[in-house]
Amino acid sequence: MNAEFGEVDRWAASGHVHGALDGLHLARTVTEEVWRTGKHFLPQPLLHRLGDIQNRHAVDRRPLLQAFLDCMLDKHEGRYWNRTYLSLPLLELLLDAPDDSEGAPDANRMAMLLIADVIRFETRESDESVDRDPPDPVTLRKRLRHALRFVAHDLGVPGADDLVSPAGHVPWSRWAEVADRLPRPTGTEAAHWFDVTVQPVYVLHDEYFFIRALQAHEMIFTAIAADVRAAIGALRDGRLEAAAGHVDRAAGLFDRASALFRMVATMRPGHFSAFRQFTQGASAIQSEQYKRFEILCGLPTAPRLRSEAFTGVPSVRAEAEGDGHDTVVRAYLDLRRSARFTDAEWNYFRSALGGLEERHQRWKSTHRSLAARMLGDAHGSGYTAGVPYLAECLDNRLFWQLGEQRGAGCPTGATGAGE
Repeated sequence: MNAEFGEVDRWAASGHVHGALDGLHLARTVTEEVWRTGKHFLPQPLLHRLGDIQNRHAVDRRPLLQAFLDCMLDKHEGRYWNRTYLSLPLLELLLDAPDDSEGAPDANRMAMLLIADVIRFETRESDESVDRDPPDPVTLRKRLRHALRFVAHDLGVPGADDLVSPAGHVPWSRWAEVADRLPRPTGTEAAHWFDVTVQPVYVLHDEYFFIRALQAHEMIFTAIAADVRAAIGALRDGRLEAAAGHVDRAAGLFDRASALFRMVATMRPGHFSAFRQFTQGASAIQSEQYKRFEILCGLPTAPRLRSEAFTGVPSVRAEAEGDGHDTVVRAYLDLRRSARFTDAEWNYFRSALGGLEERHQRWKSTHRSLAARMLGDAHGSGYTAGVPYLAECLDNRLFWQLGEQRGAGCPTGATGAGE
């Protein structure tokens, strides 16, 4: 084992955990090697040592380290998929870590922190030994403008107006100044683990921001699912207006998800082709949070539940098929049978459903267009047909069941979102 892996040696040689063993230091040591070689090319002796460490200390109360090793060893142990490629087990633990001022960051704020990190990464001084082929200045500024628009939505970043405008030339120093002012996770030891949640499989520059963008997508869908779940609770409580408000907020978050696609569109197809050959088995089709949002809106059709979209996320499929699973559609139809509201109140809620369906369809269409640019005729990295698969998904509707309810408690026009 090389000298730079001294921390790995100390952990591997130890028969028990003691105060001198620093899990974060171990994670940083391994991450530095990942950035030099790509996770796909980590040396086997290192992976065997990490496997021994994971097995030996499996019962230790170090959940952050365990999550890190779970993601790091996924390829080595033959269980590589989207969650571990994106280090989601570790990121999700950070959602529970209190912040200095606001408690634990919610999923929407975590998405902002992830894209703020993209801006810092893209504006830092490049290290050619680990940063292979950074983008040209025009591409970089376009990427930064999209990223800053996403972040400024939450922050009102001072001095951002000139930077996000494509007109005119902005001194590079301005970008560095803004990047320095962007927030970071703070407050606890857990916040320091944020920096080890990017584990590229290869060594090209663009994979870093690609991973961060996909992580932000997962956080956005976590937030969307939370709002849809809250809408179900409001419907069960007979609070129709509050339910509509939650649906509207979920729809608004789709605009943020679409904004991430505009940033990802700055990725160079050559870089994508180069690293995606090492991501076979990990695909966005395995997004649990997206599928969870879908099954909270309404129960998918039987063919869709049997399709690769759900066989790749068995835990979510089990939720959908469980006896106690509730949806917006089910709660809405139950409320129509048990409570009276004015036509204007029902129409307001149906309009909210229609808005969510429309934003969802627009998001899927944008996803398909981006995939066509990046993939062309190639298959998807989750063993799907790639772009044709995404085109087929355009036919799926969140609220399709409402289209079968006309004359059964649903007035004409109540199905707007489901048709």
